[in-house]
Amino acid sequence: MAEKKVVVAGATGLVGNAALRHFGAAGGCDVLALSRRRPRELHGFRHVQIDLTDPAQCRRAATELQGATHLVYAALYEAPNLVDGWRDQDQIRTNDLMLRNLMAALEPVAPQLRHVALLQGTKAYGVHVRPLTVPAREGRSEMYEQPNFYWAQENFLRELQQGKAWHWSILRPVLIVGETIGGAMDLIPPLGVYAAMLREQGRPLDYPGGAARVSQAVDVDLLARAIAWAGEAAAARNEAFNVTNGDVFTWENVWPAIADALEMKPGNAVPLSLAQEYPKWIAPWDELRRKHNLISPGLEEFVGLSFQYADYSMRHGRTQAGPPSIVSTVKINQAGFTEMMDTEAMFRKWFGLARSSRLLP
Repeated sequence: MAEKKVVVAGATGLVGNAALRHFGAAGGCDVLALSRRRPRELHGFRHVQIDLTDPAQCRRAATELQGATHLVYAALYEAPNLVDGWRDQDQIRTNDLMLRNLMAALEPVAPQLRHVALLQGTKAYGVHVRPLTVPAREGRSEMYEQPNFYWAQENFLRELQQGKAWHWSILRPVLIVGETIGGAMDLIPPLGVYAAMLREQGRPLDYPGGAARVSQAVDVDLLARAIAWAGEAAAARNEAFNVTNGDVFTWENVWPAIADALEMKPGNAVPLSLAQEYPKWIAPWDELRRKHNLISPGLEEFVGLSFQYADYSMRHGRTQAGPPSIVSTVKINQAGFTEMMDTEAMFRKWFGLARSSRLLP
């Protein structure tokens, strides 16, 4: 039996899926994938279908959770109205409950538990309600006064861990880019569908967003490696870390690279709400799926809430340049994780992969 058993909660999401890929490629460990839907690719690992909001389902999974040494907690409940939901008390309670239910089932059957990795993000610094202090730093810039499920989960883990042999690490990625189906915050499907609609009309790739803001992104595979690092590094015990690619970008300056990756010409700035426009694309998308023999599902199942997230990320409707959204990665670099990636290369990678795997035409 492998000495390391990793439980990945939220295995169908952007981060959980990348964690499965990482541990599958790294080898040498047993992995259990937890999610409500079966992941598209299990990389040879076992899957348990589970709704973490249901304590009875969590208790029933205890035999499968036995012997866990690491938990990657990437499960997430988002409200149907995505951005407003970030301040919603029900969303906070639901996410808090999910982690509590899982830990209540896992801890008693996992005496060898060594590490819990928890995902947060720049909402820890209030990016959704105020300009960030530039750069936002762990331990200095947190916005604890803003209601957020991060604080409920973090306080619960801190209290639970007291006097125990296991440790936690909190990862705070910026805009995460990767590939999943039906994610709430994955930009490849909504932008890829938007591009496909324009290409069918023989049009260039117009930029649909609002006024510029300097920000950061992180490749989801790089984030998965940071999570794996945190599970073993002494310097990561009971610490929070920002994680980015290491550079900055604006949508306008990566747009030509995105157009090129999709074999299109970059167009003009033509403001458009993807969340409002997409119902018109449902039938044409089905036509494109047939025409190009795509493996991706119907539009709403494929993109999930991510049309809303694309509007938010690209600042639809904003006519003034926004305050920069930049975090410091000095802490994680000094602790020993020093990987970087060019953000333009990251967008090329994921749009290229989505096309070669027949998710996008």
